[in-house]
Amino acid sequence: MSDDFTICIGTVGTGVWQSSNAGASWRRSRMQVPFHAQPGEIQIRALQVSPHDPAVMYAGSEVGLYVSEDRGASWAHIDSPADGDQIWSLALDPADPDTVWLGTKPPAVYRTRDRGQHWERIPIEITPQCVAGPPKVTNIIVDPTRTGTIWVGVEIDGVYRSDDDGQTWTRLPDLGAEVYNQDVHGLQVISRPEETTIRATTPDGIWTSRDNGQRWVLHAFPRFRDGDKFSYCRGLASKAGDPSVLFVGNGDFIPGKIGTIQRSCDGGKTWRGAALDEPPNSTVYWFGTHPANPDIVVANSLFGQIYKTLDGGETWEKLGREFGEIRAIAWTPN
Repeated sequence: MSDDFTICIGTVGTGVWQSSNAGASWRRSRMQVPFHAQPGEIQIRALQVSPHDPAVMYAGSEVGLYVSEDRGASWAHIDSPADGDQIWSLALDPADPDTVWLGTKPPAVYRTRDRGQHWERIPIEITPQCVAGPPKVTNIIVDPTRTGTIWVGVEIDGVYRSDDDGQTWTRLPDLGAEVYNQDVHGLQVISRPEETTIRATTPDGIWTSRDNGQRWVLHAFPRFRDGDKFSYCRGLASKAGDPSVLFVGNGDFIPGKIGTIQRSCDGGKTWRGAALDEPPNSTVYWFGTHPANPDIVVANSLFGQIYKTLDGGETWEKLGREFGEIRAIAWTPN
């Protein structure tokens, strides 16, 4: 069945919630609480499904890293150097199930090659302060086609690339001339033999580079009202197996009062707002996709609404259950 899948969401204050029936009903996941955390107050800001095992998921929180081996029903805490910091991003190596990357606020990147038994801090020199305080490492991408190439997006410090498995790093040229142009929220890399396409969402739209990040072109979405400073963008995803179909989470501001899902079917040349049965109550934040069924995409507003599509974004359904504040979302097949 096309709706036989599990959705997990990461919340601020109530940990992970899981639905094993595609959003029909929900239960709060069991999470191991380390000694330095307050029970019932865990903030989850990153979720990743293992590309090697659909039952294995990782979650990043302000008390450290978690792993689940039962599709998010229960979670075990993994000791890491990030304990006590906010984990904002996770990446799992598509070639090695034991290698996990995580990015934090204050800004740092860590890697384990043995599922958390040993860790190394990656020598990436991110600015320690920006106009909004300590930057956040919002994205880590292990390039699936270029061995040893790692990409990192930072809020607010642009995009970084390593071509030697994290030993040395290059900060790519600024996306634009303004400070908020370096406020990277979502990051996507499509590597092909003939061309590498990089996309990044920032407060003012989606930026695209087709020359390895040397030059960037902005696409700004329509503003929701006269007087809005910009049309704010957050989440970024493509249809699994089809990078020509793109999704961007959009809203009037942060957290915003209204949002939408922008969709492109031609690789970002043209865009159209999704016809949603109920307008989002804030900026649409993140998307969940999985190669098991490219037509299934889930999305969330920051203020607790969840949407799903079973036809690749042609139609969307808002789920009945709403939550407080959602910072991460993922789905995996049952």
